[in-house]
Amino acid sequence: MATFVLVPGYWLGAWAWDEVAAALREAGHDVHAMTPAGQGERAREATPATGVGTQVDDLVQVIEDGGLERVVLVAHSGANMAATGAADRIPGRIARLVYVDTGPMPSGMAGIDFHDPEARAELEKQVAEQGGGWRIPVPPFDPEADPDNLAGLTAGHLAAMRERGTPQPFGTATQALTRSDPLPATPRTLIASTIPLAAVKEMGEQGHPVFSVMTGPGWTYRELPTGHWPMFSRPRDLAALLAEVSALPPAGGR
Repeated sequence: MATFVLVPGYWLGAWAWDEVAAALREAGHDVHAMTPAGQGERAREATPATGVGTQVDDLVQVIEDGGLERVVLVAHSGANMAATGAADRIPGRIARLVYVDTGPMPSGMAGIDFHDPEARAELEKQVAEQGGGWRIPVPPFDPEADPDNLAGLTAGHLAAMRERGTPQPFGTATQALTRSDPLPATPRTLIASTIPLAAVKEMGEQGHPVFSVMTGPGWTYRELPTGHWPMFSRPRDLAALLAEVSALPPAGGR
């Protein structure tokens, strides 16, 4: 049986993993769903200084203070930064790092750098006008405006995301990680939902700065076609994949 630490992406708290965590516990696994600093029920902790470093420190503390070993660390979406930084810092405690519809950023690259200039400018405008200059507002989660990312979500899911979501500290998007060279040899798995694996691998082989770090030795891949939030749209299927990859040998599978 594996020890899982589940980290939600932007705007959400540990509650986002409830159905996945329940399925994993039913199978006998040890599961720790955590809320990153400044998000969810911890939104009141957020300040303009809250950023990637804050959340990395927080996640490391959760793992170390909990005495957790051989952790399967699971990051969804924007949690990629905190999980990557924590795994880099305490590689001896991490058995596998799993990215759910996300991936690690290259050293020196912030999450916002993934956006094209137009999308980045729009995000910065929202933060300035609606987020007090330091928070990313909760999106409307409108399936008509964003059908691909919100595919598979019910009206109940969307309502919960709008009502329970909290503004995201902008520093978690603007701060980069400085990663060690060489990187730890931690086994990594990508579970792709909105981008087909063939496209991920093609972009990596073509030298895309983000996708190129998601290919090569140490990586395994799984595909779970749905929207960007498979913990809501396909929770039991996601739990089954997490259980499956947790049992892989360090260099096993493809």
